Amino acid sequence: MNFNQVITSREEFRSIMPEPSELVTRKALDRLDKHCGVFINRAPFMVLATADSNGHIDVSPKGDPQGFVKIIDNTTLAIPDRPGNRRADSIENILQNPKVGLIFIIPGKTETLRVNGNALIVRDDDLRDSMKVQGQSPDFAIVVNVEEAFFHCSKCMIRSKLWEAECWPSLEGLPRLAETMVDAGELDISEEEMHKIVINDERERLY
Repeated sequence: MNFNQVITSREEFRSIMPEPSELVTRKALDRLDKHCGVFINRAPFMVLATADSNGHIDVSPKGDPQGFVKIIDNTTLAIPDRPGNRRADSIENILQNPKVGLIFIIPGKTETLRVNGNALIVRDDDLRDSMKVQGQSPDFAIVVNVEEAFFHCSKCMIRSKLWEAECWPSLEGLPRLAETMVDAGELDISEEEMHKIVINDERERLY
């Protein structure tokens, strides 16, 4: 597809969208304050953005009981890496490029918290043991040195009606994960067989 009006410079972009006001720019912190701490300790869900050395980006959802991300101090967070499919895209990327971005989400809360920084992959026993759930410690912790933290306004949640259950779209016609995997990988396995594997993994390998 060819586009006729493509923005190619910051000057052109800012000629259309003015610079942000001081009210917005001054909200960004270089550490976690008390409000960030309260939010992180209540959040059961977050997304983690990483990129490899070539700039290929991955965004990974992370969820656990509320407060699963551990605040070590006002510039350091630790995220447990729970069992998954072993692709480990986030860790693979961090080993090449430590820059990460986080968004913390609390169900029903329209504002979100954004945190940016540098990450390390850590195996210290005392840290991993402090993140036990159902008696299981994570194999790895993703430790983030915070460089920037700020709260994001509600507009995206209001537009999407994300927390308004009566506005949720129907799930009818959406594929199961098993179907997407069989089709994408052209697997020599039936969808029902794949679905049983998926369900068993969700049941047996949460922690």
